[in-house]
Amino acid sequence: MYPRYREHRTVLTAAMEDYLKAIFEVLEYQQRATTSAIAERLRIAPASVTAMVKRLSRLKMITYEPYQGVRFTRLGEKAALEIVRHHRLLELYLSEALGVPWERVHEEAEKLEHVLSEDLENRIADSLGDTSVDPHGAPIPTREGVIRRLKTRRLSAIEPGETVKVLEVDDRNPELLKYLGSLQLFPGTTIRVTAVEPFDGPITLRMEGREVLLGRRAADEILVGDVA
Repeated sequence: MYPRYREHRTVLTAAMEDYLKAIFEVLEYQQRATTSAIAERLRIAPASVTAMVKRLSRLKMITYEPYQGVRFTRLGEKAALEIVRHHRLLELYLSEALGVPWERVHEEAEKLEHVLSEDLENRIADSLGDTSVDPHGAPIPTREGVIRRLKTRRLSAIEPGETVKVLEVDDRNPELLKYLGSLQLFPGTTIRVTAVEPFDGPITLRMEGREVLLGRRAADEILVGDVA
C-alpha cells in the first residue's frame, strides 16, 4: 500500500476529503484547478470554495495562488489518490458484488468512502480481481497510488464518420446515467458517429446495428477514445 496520510486523518473532515477528490477530478482533464472549476465540480457557489481552499493550504495539502488556481502538494496528492481509490473501488464493489445500478453507486460511495478502513479496502479489492476502472469507466488508483490515464475526447467533439469507443461517463447525474443505460451506452461500447446536426443539434450514433440520437449536452458528459 502506498504511504497513507494517517497523521492527517484526524484533521481532515469529510468535506475536506470531498474537496481533495474534486480538485483531483478537475486536474485529471484540465491544466489547473481554478476555484470556479472546483465549485462547478462540487455544484456549489464559487464564493464557498475560497475558505476551504485556504484551510487545505494551511494543512499543506495544496498550494493556492489567487487567479492561478490550486496545485497539490505531495501529501495532498497522496490523500486525494486514496480518497479517489476508496470512492471508485466502492462503486465497483457495489455494482459488481451487490448489483446496485450504475446510476446509484456514486451516491452510495459518497457516503462510505470517508469511513472505509485500509483492511476493508484491501479485502474489497482482493474480492473483485480486476479493479482497473469503476462502473463508469473512471480509472481506479492502484494500492501503490498509480493511476492509468488514457487519451480521451468528448463525444460532442467527434466528427461524422469517426468510430470511437466509450471510455468514461460522468457519474454525478443519475438521471443521465439511467438514460444512457437505456441506450446501452456503457464504457467499452464501440460507436460510429454518422451525423452531427448544427446549432447544438443532436448527434446520430450507430452502434450494434442500430442508430441512436443523442443530445449534445449528454454527449459532453461522455469521454471516448480511439478503437484499438
